[in-house]
Amino acid sequence: MSLMRSTSAGRRSVGRSPGGRPSVGSLFGRILGNQPIGTAFVTPYLVFLAAIFAYPLGFAVYMSFHDYFFTAPGAIVDRPFVGFANYTAVLSDPAVRRAFGNVGIFLLINVPLTVVLSLVLANALNAAIRWRTFFRVSYYVPYVAASVAVVGVWLFLFNSNGLVNSVLGPLAPDPSWLVSSKLAMPTVAIYVTWKQLGFFILLYLAALQNVSKDLYEAASVDGAGRWKSFWSVTVPGVRPATTLVVLLATVTGANLFTEPYLLTGGGGPDGASASPVLVMYQRGIEQGNPDVGSAIGVLLVIGVLLLALLERRFVGREDR
Repeated sequence: MSLMRSTSAGRRSVGRSPGGRPSVGSLFGRILGNQPIGTAFVTPYLVFLAAIFAYPLGFAVYMSFHDYFFTAPGAIVDRPFVGFANYTAVLSDPAVRRAFGNVGIFLLINVPLTVVLSLVLANALNAAIRWRTFFRVSYYVPYVAASVAVVGVWLFLFNSNGLVNSVLGPLAPDPSWLVSSKLAMPTVAIYVTWKQLGFFILLYLAALQNVSKDLYEAASVDGAGRWKSFWSVTVPGVRPATTLVVLLATVTGANLFTEPYLLTGGGGPDGASASPVLVMYQRGIEQGNPDVGSAIGVLLVIGVLLLALLERRFVGREDR
């Protein structure tokens, strides 16, 4: 009996100091959890997220509510709280409103094109066709190529005296693609779709490996043709990948900057291809108003989060 009591007392004393306080080992155990090795592997990425994403976002929110401006290093100046004044200035700026409208047009073109083309091409490349590896690499090359080099090719193709207009002849638009207020943003959207297509094709190719071939055989036995099998088996089978593609295309499209900056000379003509990130750069860096630029960034983050929630609700509703 005494042995049982001593054993029980010993168990209660494990992890505690003689004074009854938790020992150092038990405190580390609570911090690291039941899988300390996993926690150790995750910690560097958490630090990376905090340093690269969480802190800048929090600092941007702080700047957006203050009269913030750049100063010399070490200078101590007063940056008063201004409430929603920066947001009022942003929302009343026609250039900012137009930039958000431009990125809306971009997403309406880019996201559906990305989903449809990448799924159709991935389905074709998943079949046993000749030169399949060559085509897979060919679609992926523009994605990994330097943007400046690829933009140079598109400028050669779509400028006023470019190859496309030479082929179209009298059917070529006037003003040309990248200097037309109506065609500049659609042209940028098509360019981005083409450049990023290889990445999304790879996502769909990976998803197609998980679609059971028995389903295709069952559909064939039921008399389904190639199109019916694609619509009834392939599309539902890769729905989780479609949700991911839509979300990624939306997030990357909303952060559009390099393409209009290089293709249209900084959002031209007259802001017809300017994006919110481009306007944020112009207001915050070029014009020295980081508080206004931060307000644009915060509004963009809120808009992207709302779009992501809506897409997750409607596009991915059958994933649950």
